[in-house]
Amino acid sequence: MLSQIKIAVLMGGPGSERQVSLASGNAVLNALLSLGLDAIAVDVTSTTIDLPEGTGLCFNLIHGTFGEDGQLQSILDGMGIPYTGARAESSRIAFDKGLAKEAFIAANVPTPKSEIIDCTNGPVMPSFPPPFVVKPPREGSSVGIEIVKTQEEAEAAITKAAKLSNDLLIEEFISGAELTVPVIDGEAYPIVHIIPPEGVYDMATKYPWLSGKATGSQYICPADLDLETTMSVQAAAVAAHKSLNLEVYSRVDVMLDADNNPYVLEANTIPGMTETSLLPKSAAAGGLPFPELCKRIAELSLNV
Repeated sequence: MLSQIKIAVLMGGPGSERQVSLASGNAVLNALLSLGLDAIAVDVTSTTIDLPEGTGLCFNLIHGTFGEDGQLQSILDGMGIPYTGARAESSRIAFDKGLAKEAFIAANVPTPKSEIIDCTNGPVMPSFPPPFVVKPPREGSSVGIEIVKTQEEAEAAITKAAKLSNDLLIEEFISGAELTVPVIDGEAYPIVHIIPPEGVYDMATKYPWLSGKATGSQYICPADLDLETTMSVQAAAVAAHKSLNLEVYSRVDVMLDADNNPYVLEANTIPGMTETSLLPKSAAAGGLPFPELCKRIAELSLNV
């Protein structure tokens, strides 16, 4: 029974998404406490963790590096302490955009064409022309992502991204609607349509409170799509989730082109969990209020 377990809410972390993680962690902590559960905040500041005595479950809300890439999961596995979300190996694969892309292709999940370039000895151009997207493969929350529209922009964008990783994923740019689909226990939840204020969905437009921007992105949930398109987008999201062998839950990002063809970009294994984040927004539209969402994730995780 969840009511008999001490839940350590892990937040913060040593990566670039620390402030967002703290916001997620505090939101989940308050939700669990509102249900009368025994929950306590644990601010993780390095790649080691010090858990309260008697911890029976770790609610992992450390976004990005360390929390989302399998490292923390491996530590908790070694300690024999259950934790929320994807296990160590599926987390590692999902977090690495190159490995995830291989899994999508092997499972026939619709995804933009791409290639990996090695910039160890300097910038390298991909085999296909712009427009394309430059992605450091092991960063979260759009960190380091550059959209290249012209050949003139390519070298500067690749040089900039190569400061984060020697190997880069170059992905065909799909013009269209930006969508995201939560998948909980294998079931797709309502689609969220993301509308960035300046056409680019990056850290600044995701989290205007971090960057000082006056306005962030707009979100429509459920997305205004016909039934056939809704079903095809949700099916692509579930297929992506399953291709990565993800446990418990994820949030799958999808582009929808002008012909209503979905293209899966990635699956986020520890998506934002503030009350206004996209997974909670979708869950609420699907009849699952935020505190109940947190409880469901915890209960599902104990049964993995």
